[in-house]
Amino acid sequence: MTEAARTTASSHRSFAALRHPGYRGFFFSFAGAMMADSVEHVISYWMMFQKFESNALGAFAVVSHWLPFLLFSLPVGALADHFDPRRLIQIGMAIFMGVSIAWGVLFMTDTLEMWHAMLLLTLHGIAGVLWTPSSQVLLHHVVPVEHLQSAVRLNATSRHIGLLGGPAVGGLLLMVFGPSLGILLNALIYIPTILWLLNAPYSRAAAGQGPPPRALLSYGDVVLTLRRVASHRVLLSMILLAGGASFFIGNAYLPQMPDFARSLGHGDADLSYSVLLGADAFGALTAGFLLESRGWLLPNPRTAMILAMGWCIALAGFAMSSIYSLAVLLLFVAGFMDLSFNSMAQTLVQVNAPADIRGRVLGVFSMMALGLRTFSGVTVGLMGAVIGIHSSLALSALVLTALSALLLVRSSRV
Repeated sequence: MTEAARTTASSHRSFAALRHPGYRGFFFSFAGAMMADSVEHVISYWMMFQKFESNALGAFAVVSHWLPFLLFSLPVGALADHFDPRRLIQIGMAIFMGVSIAWGVLFMTDTLEMWHAMLLLTLHGIAGVLWTPSSQVLLHHVVPVEHLQSAVRLNATSRHIGLLGGPAVGGLLLMVFGPSLGILLNALIYIPTILWLLNAPYSRAAAGQGPPPRALLSYGDVVLTLRRVASHRVLLSMILLAGGASFFIGNAYLPQMPDFARSLGHGDADLSYSVLLGADAFGALTAGFLLESRGWLLPNPRTAMILAMGWCIALAGFAMSSIYSLAVLLLFVAGFMDLSFNSMAQTLVQVNAPADIRGRVLGVFSMMALGLRTFSGVTVGLMGAVIGIHSSLALSALVLTALSALLLVRSSRV
């Protein structure tokens, strides 16, 4: 049994992390920030399409969102090792706010140009990478290690709450206030997170820990970090699993949902399409609440690999399904498996990361788990343009199943 499993096994309290007052502030403020992030996408993507009708700009939006994670996750992790992660998160939130305000001003004055959109999309991606590794480091100061899996799983659940609530709130703001005022109001949703972080008593200094000697990475730092990850079988297997899932599938099937819906006989923007679109997120929410309330699925590398294989099988079945009700069910199962294995992999990485380079290791994890999504548009989307989106998703899922099985066999031999 891994250290994470042993510590979690000692306390099977439902929603354990939420029993800590500090984590409640973390959870609700960050859920609000995730919703604001989603709301901005809803409004800005709609306005960009109305203004430019450019599929290329839509593709750039995906790349600019994930490429910063690939390029900057490790450096940001190093900064979070040395500096106060609360301040790095606040900088990210301030950039998010500034981007929303800039969108609002450009919409209001009708002066939006293509280069404006590309710049704001890039800044939004940079804000995201400042937020993610830093919040993962901060989490270690907010909850004890025995409740870390609960916190990671609840964080993943809050993300899906934001992804579900974002389109609803964004659509409401768009209809009631219009795009300009709507996205300006959205900027206010980031303020609670900034304010909570001002006085939240969670830092290395508060925990009596001094900063590592280096804040910036050298080539030697990168090599040393990667060598230490490679020498730790749990870290290596979970980072490779998360990276494979990100590279081969990620969330690239969600932008292709209109094509899947059309093949299932629901190509119009009606309730049936909305149900199809929300089934994946609802499955993830169900996993978060059910697993937290029941204390199921203790963190274990082999369990994470099996769950990842279940995710692949569900997505492959969805890709090849011609029955609407079966497709909805398989998307629900895929969402359930997605949250389960991803939160477990992150828990294992966070618990097993050496304390002196924790931010760097979490940066490597973010680089693989999120940054490699930059290329999932190729493995699913671009390949789908050649062989069909159904075949490309099924093939990507089968390749990832093989990788997960290989990691599972390798772990059983150690």
